[in-house]
Amino acid sequence: MRSIWNGAISFGLVSIPIKLVNATESHAVSFRQIHTEDGGRIRYRKVCELEDREVTQAEIGKAYEDADGSMIPITDEDLSQLPIPTARTIEIVAFVPEDRIDPLQMGSAYYLAASGAPAAKPYTLLREALKRSNRVAIAKFALRGRERLGMLRVVGDAIAMHGLLWPDEVRAPEGVAPEGGVTVRDQELDLADALMDTLGEIDLDDLHDEYREAVEEVVAAKASGERPPEAREEAAPGKVLDLMAALESSVRAARESRDGEGAGPAEEAEVRSLPQRKTSSRRTPKETGGKKSASTAAKKTAAKKAEPRKSTAKSTSTAAKKTAAKGTAKKTAAKSTAGSGDKGGARNTPRKTASRRRSA
Repeated sequence: MRSIWNGAISFGLVSIPIKLVNATESHAVSFRQIHTEDGGRIRYRKVCELEDREVTQAEIGKAYEDADGSMIPITDEDLSQLPIPTARTIEIVAFVPEDRIDPLQMGSAYYLAASGAPAAKPYTLLREALKRSNRVAIAKFALRGRERLGMLRVVGDAIAMHGLLWPDEVRAPEGVAPEGGVTVRDQELDLADALMDTLGEIDLDDLHDEYREAVEEVVAAKASGERPPEAREEAAPGKVLDLMAALESSVRAARESRDGEGAGPAEEAEVRSLPQRKTSSRRTPKETGGKKSASTAAKKTAAKKAEPRKSTAKSTSTAAKKTAAKGTAKKTAAKSTAGSGDKGGARNTPRKTASRRRSA
């Protein structure tokens, strides 16, 4: 990799010659500006506004614009004479735990490569010291005409440096968060936790730039004279009307997607507008069939409910008839008993038998 800066790491009295190389690269598709009528390139030319003519790169220098608009020329020699020790040195000023660094401060990333064989031993010493201490090094360095702040950490067998913003360059998040008065229920937090657990972790190497791939497909199609692929129609997420229903739907869709049941449920994982629920939210897709199946199921259910009612009514009628028959039999027995009592028959027999037993 081509180095963009050569210098040394100042680690106390130890000096480590290094080369600074970019740790990242952009794969974004770049476009050129053209004249839409004839396809001609649109170019920017550097013109001196006093002479009204285009100037070459060799004629261009730097200047500081004063408050009144006047220009104060600044040469590369002026900048090289700045009384700062970081002009060609990455000066380590402290070692701190990595969690002390706010990610908002982190900017461009670089690799620090050892420059030559003599740098191998002190380079390895610093790398191993950072590993064992579980800390990162905070350093100051000068690059592209200004002094910057950096964080050195170990990446594999190399030392990487992240450019940091100065603390006063990070703005406070005032007016960004919603105003107070919003209450989140425990049930909603539980569903949010369930959704996070269902989505789980992911290997970042599996992620890729789908937008760039789509742009490359369009470019390739137009270059070969073919029709560019049409965009897929996707429903735009609307205003959330029922947060609980949206969370439950998201959890269910995420689980179905994880189980590999197709791409359809995965698309429903976005929080969208949902109607008010009249039934349980735990219903599965199999239970929510079409209108025809729902109607058939309703008819079967009604038939099942009607059958017990008919049988119950029938049994009730039969029981009533039996009860009536028993009542009639009792009345008949009572009449016959009354008739026999009037004639001095069976009704007085128990009394006579009892008196005979007493005399005996």
